[in-house]
Amino acid sequence: MAARKDNKGRALRKGEFQRASDGKYVYGYTDPNGERRYIYSKDLAKLREREKKLVKDQLDGLDVYVAGSADLNFLYDRYISTKSELRSTTYSNYTYMYDHYVRDGFGKKKIGDIKYSDVLQFYHDLLEKRGLQINTIDTIHTILHPTFQLAVRDGIIRTNPSDRVMAELRKKTGNKKGIRHALTLEQQRAFMGYIAQSPVFVGWLPFFTVLLGTGCRIGEVVGLRWEDVDLEKRIISVNHAMSYYPRRDDTYKCEFRVSLPKTEAGIRLLPMMQQVYDALKGEYDRQMEEGFSEAVVDGMTGFIFTNRFGTIHNPQAVNRAIKRIYEAHNAEEIVKAKNENREPVIIPHFSCHHLRHTFCTRFCENETNVKVIQSVMGHKSIETTMDIYAEVSEAKKKEALDNLSANLDIF
Repeated sequence: MAARKDNKGRALRKGEFQRASDGKYVYGYTDPNGERRYIYSKDLAKLREREKKLVKDQLDGLDVYVAGSADLNFLYDRYISTKSELRSTTYSNYTYMYDHYVRDGFGKKKIGDIKYSDVLQFYHDLLEKRGLQINTIDTIHTILHPTFQLAVRDGIIRTNPSDRVMAELRKKTGNKKGIRHALTLEQQRAFMGYIAQSPVFVGWLPFFTVLLGTGCRIGEVVGLRWEDVDLEKRIISVNHAMSYYPRRDDTYKCEFRVSLPKTEAGIRLLPMMQQVYDALKGEYDRQMEEGFSEAVVDGMTGFIFTNRFGTIHNPQAVNRAIKRIYEAHNAEEIVKAKNENREPVIIPHFSCHHLRHTFCTRFCENETNVKVIQSVMGHKSIETTMDIYAEVSEAKKKEALDNLSANLDIF
């Protein structure tokens, strides 16, 4: 195959080309992060000088890495550039967490100098000084552990300094899983009842009824389409999820993308409870008169739940709505309870994921077949279901003994 030539007849090397529009020379290459980059020059000789320096810089960086003198940022960038199989949502989440919590501080430490105690101290600082939840630190660990493991496999360090750090952290803090606590039945009813009676928030009623009445993840509900709902058979098909995340090329802008559910177990069929059916049927009838959503995401249309601008809800907006609702409820409830000389029903701070946890808790209170609960919830691991079931069982056990004490004269 003949080499490409410039407008002066000179042969161009691999990666080089000349733009017809302005005659500039361009060299394209792939950086360590797997991103395509370009350098430009009006003069071919100067372009090649820059190419030579670029290659040297890349080799120098590799030499520093091999010597164990590169920092953790270099190692992470090298690791993430190899993860082409990651979903775009996962890649975005990893990048955000690393850049936000690691890169500007701990990430500047040299790989060869990082010890087990350094990682443990870093996690402690995130927990104590930055106020992160143990689950958030676990996500950061999910990124750092394989990053260090890459250096182990490359022979740069002998052992992974992050091995067993999370187990030690949980042991010291007494926090095993960072369990989200469900709303009580009284709080749940107060929340839904307030929405139903509020002229300001009543438009959210169908959305929260489906969210609380199915136990679906927030991304599964915001991405729900009419073709996923069979009102005749009263079945909901959960076959995809909607994510709202920063674009790779511009982390300050977010966009919706369609992805598979969190796990394979997330693909499931859900029978509708009567309340869920009523909410969806009422919403369908309303949209038959007022019009259906015209939003399009990754070629998908027909979304059930949209905001006043006609776009689907993003999780941050849902959480903001939840906050407005429970704050308004609590303010009115305090005054009302005082006038009625009773204790107010205060709704605590919670997010949309707590509604999934609340549904699972109510389900566990009324169903003993854990495999059925796991199937409905779409949990990949039975351990996730059992954690919630065990928590509920403890509460039910105490309730049962209290009832026994009150109703039976056994002493």
